[in-house]
Parts: sequence; C-alpha cells; structure tokens
Amino acid sequence: MLREICLSRSIRLICASGLAAGLFSQPALAQDSGDSPGLQRVEVTGSSIKRLVSETATPLSIIKAEEFAKQGLTTAQEVLSKIPSNSSSMGSGNAVGGNTSGLPTGGQASADLRGLGGDKTLVLLNGRRIANHPYDGASVDLNIIPIAALDRIEVLRDGASAIYGTDAIGGVINFITKRSVNATNVTAEVVAPQHKGGGEHRVNLSTGFGKLDGDGYNIFGVVDYHKQNVLTSQDRDFSKTGIIPARGLSVTSGTTFPGNYFDAAANKGDGLAGNPYAATGCNPPLSVAAANGTCRQDYTRQIDDLPAQEQVAFFGKGAFKLGDGHLATLEYLHSENKVKARTAPPPQTGLVLPISSKYYPGNSGGVPAQTGLSGQPLSVNWRPVEAGQRQIDSDGKADRLVLALEGEVAGWDYKTGLSHAVSKSSEKFTGGYVQDASFAAGVLNGILNPFGVQDAAGKAYLDSTALRGEVQNAKVTTTGFDIKGSRELTQLAGGPLAIALGAELRREKADFNVNRDIAGQAASSGLSGSLSKSGSRDIEAFFGELNLPLIKDLEVQLAARYDHYSDVGSTTNPKLGIRYQASPQLVLRGSASTGFRAPTLFEKNAPPSKNDTNDSYSDPVLCPGGVPQPGSNPLRDCEIQQYKLQGGNENLKPEKSTTFAFGIVLEPTRDVTVAIDYWNIHLKDKIAALPEQSIFGDYQRYKALFLRNPDGSPYAILDLNENLGEVKTDGIDISLNSRLGRSSYGDFSLSVDGTWTHKYDYQNERGGEFIHNVGRYADNNPVFRWKHTASLNWRLGSWGATLSQSFKSGYTDQNNVAAQYKQDVPTYSLFNLSGSYTWNGFQLIAGVKNLFDKQPPFSNQGTLFQKGYDPRYTDPIGRAYYLRGGYTF
Repeated sequence: MLREICLSRSIRLICASGLAAGLFSQPALAQDSGDSPGLQRVEVTGSSIKRLVSETATPLSIIKAEEFAKQGLTTAQEVLSKIPSNSSSMGSGNAVGGNTSGLPTGGQASADLRGLGGDKTLVLLNGRRIANHPYDGASVDLNIIPIAALDRIEVLRDGASAIYGTDAIGGVINFITKRSVNATNVTAEVVAPQHKGGGEHRVNLSTGFGKLDGDGYNIFGVVDYHKQNVLTSQDRDFSKTGIIPARGLSVTSGTTFPGNYFDAAANKGDGLAGNPYAATGCNPPLSVAAANGTCRQDYTRQIDDLPAQEQVAFFGKGAFKLGDGHLATLEYLHSENKVKARTAPPPQTGLVLPISSKYYPGNSGGVPAQTGLSGQPLSVNWRPVEAGQRQIDSDGKADRLVLALEGEVAGWDYKTGLSHAVSKSSEKFTGGYVQDASFAAGVLNGILNPFGVQDAAGKAYLDSTALRGEVQNAKVTTTGFDIKGSRELTQLAGGPLAIALGAELRREKADFNVNRDIAGQAASSGLSGSLSKSGSRDIEAFFGELNLPLIKDLEVQLAARYDHYSDVGSTTNPKLGIRYQASPQLVLRGSASTGFRAPTLFEKNAPPSKNDTNDSYSDPVLCPGGVPQPGSNPLRDCEIQQYKLQGGNENLKPEKSTTFAFGIVLEPTRDVTVAIDYWNIHLKDKIAALPEQSIFGDYQRYKALFLRNPDGSPYAILDLNENLGEVKTDGIDISLNSRLGRSSYGDFSLSVDGTWTHKYDYQNERGGEFIHNVGRYADNNPVFRWKHTASLNWRLGSWGATLSQSFKSGYTDQNNVAAQYKQDVPTYSLFNLSGSYTWNGFQLIAGVKNLFDKQPPFSNQGTLFQKGYDPRYTDPIGRAYYLRGGYTF
C-alpha cells in the first residue's frame, strides 16, 4: 500500500495503483532528466517513452526510501516482503543446507512476483540489468542492492517482455538510487530482538558535492555496512526439534551418533539392523531410539534458522552536464555479502566395521555385545558429532560499472549506455567436513569408534580427517550496450502521438568451478562428482513503442520487442495497453502481452551434482512402504534421505507466457482512492527440476529416473532441469488509500494493499494433470489465497508514527504425517509500530517489529532444513526493538 501523491484529482486516478504497506510514494517518476521543479518529461518503469507526469498511465507501486527506513526494514528483501504480490521473503536462511534445490545458494535472496519464481521477476538498478547470482544464473541476489543509496523502489506488476526482454513475466522491480547528493549524512541503526539471537546493526555514510543546475555536475558516494547475528534453531522453542509427537512430526535421519549397524549375513541372510545403545536411549536429545532397535538423529537441533551475515556496499555516481541538454553519468557499484551457514555434522554411510576392530560390538573397546550378529563385517551409518557442525562460508561479490549519456538530439529524447557487471560467489568448508576415504579407513582399521566418544588416538585421527578449503566458485559476467530514443510525431485528437525506438546488445558469460581436490573428498557436499563447466552467449534486441491518445480520454500503448539469443534462437513479444478516463472519478485500464524467459547459462550448463533429497524416502523396490525386502539394507534403503542427481540441460527451450490484466481506479471523494485490478498469466514450458516428491510418489511413472548401481542398490534419482509443463494463475489486486483528515492533532491516513489469488495450477510434465496450489502446500510450497498489508499513519510537524500490519491467509499443510495429525496452517499476522522525529538535520526513528511477539504457526513441512515452521513466510526473530539515528550536514 504505497500512497501515490499526485497533482490533481484526475492525475491521482491515473497513478493510483497497487501500493505497499505504510510506505508513502511520490508521483510515478523514474530516471529523472532534470532538477527543476514542476512537471517534467520523465521515463517510468514499464515504458520507454518520456512524457509528462500528468500523462502517466502505468500502474506502479512506489516505495520511498525514507519510509521503509522508518519501519526498520533493513534489507531490500525485507522491503519487498511487504508487497503482497511478492511471494517469498526468505533470504540468508536459504544458505542452510541449500534448501529446496539442494544446490548451493550463497545466501541469495530473490524477488518472486506472482509466485512464478525469482527467475521470472526482472530486477533493475536505475533502469538497467544487474548480473544475476552465479549459482542459479536466473535471478538477482537482493543482498547486493545498495539500500542506503536508494531513493525509491518502483514495482511494475505486469508482464513487460515487450519493453525489457527476458525475465519480465511476473513483473519488474526497479531500484532507483538518489539522483544527486550534495550534503553529508551519517546514520547508525540497531535492531535488538527481545529473545536471544538474530540482532542487527547498520551504519552508513553518504556525501557529495556539486549541484547540477548551478555547477553543472554532482559527484556523490554511499558506503553501507550491515551485520546480522546468527539465530540458531535452539534459540527458539518452535524450531528446536524435528520430533514433535503431539503433531505427528518426526523428521529425522538414520545416520546418527551413536552409529547404526547392518549385518547383511545375519538372520540366515535376511540381515539385521540395530544400534548398541538403542536400548539405553541413544544420545538424547541429539538422537533417539526407534522402534526397530536403531537410533534416529534429530538433525534439526544442529542447524541455523538464520545464519550469520555481513554485508558491505559502495555506490558512487558522477553526473556532468555537457551543454545543450546533454548529461553524462558514471556509476559504480561494489557489494559484498558474507554468510556463515551451519548444519548438522557430516553423515557418513556405508562404513565397514570388521570383527577385528576393538569397537566391534562385544570386543575390547567397550561397545555392548549384540545378539544375532553373524561375526561378519558390519555396514555402519555414523554421524561424528565430535567433528562439529558442518560450516560453509559463502562469499558473494558484485561489481557494476555504467557509463551513460542522455539528452535531446533533433527532437529525440535519447538515452544510451555501456555497462559491465560481474557477480561472483565462492564457498569454503570451514568446519565439520571430513575426508571420506580417510574417515572410512579409520573405521576399517579400528582407530575410530562409530558407537561412542573417541579415545585419544581416535580423536587425533578424527582431527586429521578434517577437510577445509574452498570447494567451489562461480562467476557471471554481463557486458551490454543499449540505446533508445523517444519523441512526439504528430498531434492526435487526444494529444501527441509519441514513439520510442531502441536496441540492446548484451554478452553473458558464466563459469562454474569445482575444486576437485576438496569436493571429491566429501560426498555430503553434493559436489563430489561435479566437474567445472562454463558457457557464454550473445543477445541482440530491437524494440519499439507507440503511445496513441486517440481521443481526449483514451490512450493506447503499443509495444513490441525482438530478441535473438545465440544459443536458443529468436522471439518477438508484443504488448497492448489501454487507459480510458471515463470521468474525473473513474479510470479504466487494461493490457495484454506475451513474454518469454530464456534458459540461463547455469540452467543449461550446470555440472551434475549428487545431492541429498530434502525429505526422507524409502526405496520403492528395496523398501516399498518402509518394509525392507530380502537383500535390502534398511540403513540405506528405508526412511532416509536418498540421493538426487541434478544439473543442467543443454536442450532446454525458453519459457513463454501470455498475460492480460484489466482494472478500475475509483476516487469517490478527494481523499479516498480505490484500485481493483484483475491479472491472468499463462506460462508454458516452465523450466525446473521435477519435484522429488512427485518422483518418489509415482514409481511406475518415473521408474526410468531411478538410477542404480550394478548390484541393484540405489545410486540416485535423475532430476535434471526440464521444460515441465504449464502454469495458470490469476487473481485480483486491491488497494485502498484514504486521507482521514487534518486537525490540530495531526494528519492521519490509512492504506491497504492486498492480493487475492483465484488460481495457481501447474503441471509437472507436458500434458500431465494440473496440480492445484492455492490454499494448500503442493510439491514444494503453498500459494496463499489472500495476502495484505495495511498501515495507519500520523504526521504532525516534525513528528510521525506508523502502525502497520502484514497478513497471510491459512492453508492446508504438507501433511506427510499420519491421518490424525493432518492439519491446516492458521492465518499469520504481524504488527509493527514506529515513530520518528526530525529536527535541524537530526533524524531519530524508534520502533518495535512484531509488536505482539507473534511466533510462526506450526507447519509439518519437511522440504526445508528448518523444521516446525516455514521460514520462507514467517518471522523467526519475534519482537525486536530498533533505533535509528542520522545527522545531515
């Protein structure tokens, strides 16, 4: 609910749109071309034609930087989470175990308009592309956005491939920095949770000199530092464990401490599984006894809910007037994002324990004897807790340099620029990982005790197996040239006919490097079989746009864009937009367009990687329904995380979409504006890996995807990127903005912004059945039926206050539990309260986030490493107090 402040009654109707909670906006301005006050010819997100503000018809949400600062929103990801049409708000928590993909994320945070995926939301900085994060190559890491340098964020919730090309299917998010700075500002901020863990602090400095109008130039720079402390699963009661009997939740691992064994020769060859310490309770609370005489590891107790994160960003810009209306600018962005993510100690499976080892049950090592053993070597699954939690340090860096020129030539408003952007990420093992071969040899040679605490020799040997160092790195480089111009051609009945023409050249290159010396020694990294790969491509694009005011109150937008990719071919995408002002109190608007998304270099060329599945499964042949069959190993085949082989696919085709929308904007009184917009998106050839739940849930259909070793034991499921099928989604955006009147007690305003999703249906294969996702957890996630944000705002002179609410409707849970425990996740609502005071260059902001200390509702989802709740849509921090102080001089 952004309240858009416009210049007249009719113009308020034109620029009213879906708005974001409690965050005030200015008129729909973007990439300003001058300093002078009043109406200006500007370019807005969603159009290439410069026009007066009073002509703007694009429905935009505009979030002003000073307003999200007042609400204590400290990251770009957190700001976007306040927009109901944005579906995911999880950021650094993705680094814990790689989460739904099983692949490294580097702590990436992404935007996801309409729930179509971050790869179908185009993210821009000052109207130009940023290099995507190298580990998926499909979306921008929001952590690199220099939030302290921002002036505003513009969100276009409409397909825009006809203007911007690939990715703009769900919409466009344009981060716009300050245009100029000629003062110095120092700001410090602290966020202090009421409960342990997750605290934040930030400090930034901005300074600049020169005035464009007076001096003909302006140079400024912004430096920003932000740090968030770790929040472990043990810091919150709701995330402490994956075993909650009262809820039917028991998400555990069969690779434990003390280790479980399997004797294949026992029971006349039928085999025997057990654990020497199951009878005495295993090692609670980290491991607990199971009914079959083995132990189960509650690995949730040894992970992070939110990893420690540290960000540094610098943004600098110089603008120089060249005379005759020409302006040259030079921008440079450098951003760093460091994440330290921890998961449970490394699982070691298939270890061989010979009868000669003193730690064989009943031998001299003190391990209790076990009945029924054959005396043959045991197969052992063991998680060495003494090795410590696995820790991966992710180091992301982004750089972008832009040289641009704009002005007017021969009646054309032009803009052109050269850009070079690089996005890098690397991962280092810094704790917990062990060298698989050396570790297995220690068990085989009788040095390591898989069932108990190590003696001095075992501890020294365990320490010697530690595996440390950089395991992988990746880099995406994007170099581009763009040029576009717009002008008025002739006068029509409703005003001037305007045209825009443009072209873009871009080269993309991606490198993914695996350090085989490290990765090859750790199967639990998921990279042990991976090889380094690279790819590159060239993109050429030509686009045009017409703005036709056919009659006084009817405006038509026509746009089209042609893109050619050297590796996937060509596509042309048109767009039609219409705005009709039926009366001073009513505007009707609509649009229709096609869109596309080219497969990224990573999606096409990613090296194969063997990763753990997110959930635990039983092999459908060797342990159907959880019942071991003759010749099976229950420690390997039953109710355990299996392996999946993931990677790129050079045969991927582009995704294609059709989008249409229509709506009305009403202003029944001068102080009340209501906007209602229907949207509909049909996506074909969606690019993704088939959900693992689908593969294991229908063995007969996907039998060919189950890869096996020569002895018939499971190797992995084959789950490469594919063009899966279609997605059909539609819904309604609703916004209400009301000024409640002025009095001696101050000015009050109310804003509400909501999204109601009618349908979100998708296929996992071409021609397959459609899976309904609205209001229920389908394969990987739920889609909320209703989301809204609301705010009540007060202003009196230098004082201000905002009470805001965010709300999500309930849904049917994943429910991979017994029938009596199946449940619905209830609605989830949070309130924030903030107050501000400004005086003589000083600004003080204080507030409370999660005012009523609302805990996340329980969820039995097993898709993510975090358990007991769903971290993508909830706040694990709880009530937090924040204080922000700044001084400008």
